Amino acid sequence: MKNGTSDVIVIGGGPAGSTASTLIAQRGYKVRLYERMQFPRFHIGESLIPETYWVLQRLGMLEKMRNSHFVKKYSVQFVNATGKLSAPFYFWDNKPHECSQTWQVARSEFDQMMLNNAREHGVEAFEGVHVKDVLFEGDGAVGVIVRDGDGAEHEERAKVVVDASGQSGLLQHKFKLRVWDPILNKGAIWTYWEGAYRDQGKDEGATVVLQTANRKGWFWYIPLHDNQVSIGVVAPFDYLFKGRNNHEVTYQEEVERCPAIRARVANAKRATGYFATRDYSYRATKVAGNGWVMVGDAFGFLDPLYSSGVLLALKSGELAADAIVEGLQAGDVSEGQLGKWGPGFNRGVDRMRRLVCEYYDGFSFGKFMREYPELRGTVTDLLIGDLFTDKVDRVWEPLESLYPEGKTAPAGWDGGILGDAGFGRQNELTVPEGPKP
Repeated sequence: MKNGTSDVIVIGGGPAGSTASTLIAQRGYKVRLYERMQFPRFHIGESLIPETYWVLQRLGMLEKMRNSHFVKKYSVQFVNATGKLSAPFYFWDNKPHECSQTWQVARSEFDQMMLNNAREHGVEAFEGVHVKDVLFEGDGAVGVIVRDGDGAEHEERAKVVVDASGQSGLLQHKFKLRVWDPILNKGAIWTYWEGAYRDQGKDEGATVVLQTANRKGWFWYIPLHDNQVSIGVVAPFDYLFKGRNNHEVTYQEEVERCPAIRARVANAKRATGYFATRDYSYRATKVAGNGWVMVGDAFGFLDPLYSSGVLLALKSGELAADAIVEGLQAGDVSEGQLGKWGPGFNRGVDRMRRLVCEYYDGFSFGKFMREYPELRGTVTDLLIGDLFTDKVDRVWEPLESLYPEGKTAPAGWDGGILGDAGFGRQNELTVPEGPKP
């Protein structure tokens, strides 16, 4: 690794970083990417939703995905606390296009494919390299301090720095920009099973969301290749973790509280240990500053209920890349230019967040569809990730018409800014038992 000057430096090689770097390199700019880990590496967030198609198309990833062994996903289905299944939300029925088939991925493999694709498009990507800090002159970012695998440090200069460092959030923490969601204070415990139940045909790869009988939480059920299924429980942090320190015991207790899950794993065996993460949802108060921009989990993360994580990573990487290219062409790498995509992106995240909050507050897909069958397509639009258009907002007024007396809409983020509420709390990620899958 040689010292030098790049047009753009990207910190982090996950989906957001590989997306931003690829799209910028495609336009002929010199891009260096530094990833702290050696790939492949384990990561949660295996379920893609259809709107990822359009970014994957721009990246030149579609043929690689078609030729992969990843399980094809055509729908999502919900199971309520009594075990009643909703009708599947088939993406094709709402949008008859190739984009309506997506995938359930092993993130270790998918992220490796994305990073290798970035290299194929001209990105100079380094693994096992730690970016210690971002360099500033005045109030503008001008590069990074890099420590390689041998412990040697050097400065690397660039016109723009993209922070795609994930939940560690290098610049979020540097500038104290992180705001924790005041409502979605959740955690999760998950593991992987071999031989768990699978539906047949086009339903085999469906994501299933199953509510626990006591309505305290819900399970994700994501069929993967190699006969594995990712199954995790999500519930309020205080309920799931406080006073319940053994993740295996807690997980098994929640399985017992969800008969539909219990039945699906009756003839299966656990393939890994247990994994846990806490404090899911947060966002930064802005997406960019002079000479720098944040994308993916380095900017924010939303509760995993509707599997929006990879979409938001890819979309933020795409929008940031376009703003960077435009800025480099114009000689403008100001906060206003690099962050111009932020308000629209936040509105899209707010739409998905609202749907998440409504579910936690008792929203029933079945009841809503019975009352407003003409809005099934709009709800499906939200579920596939078509978030960045005002047309989906037609669903909210009818939804509110079903509220019980006295209920109000969930508190919003107001464009991603909530003052200083929640500053100082640290995200925790633990892998307390067993090998990584």
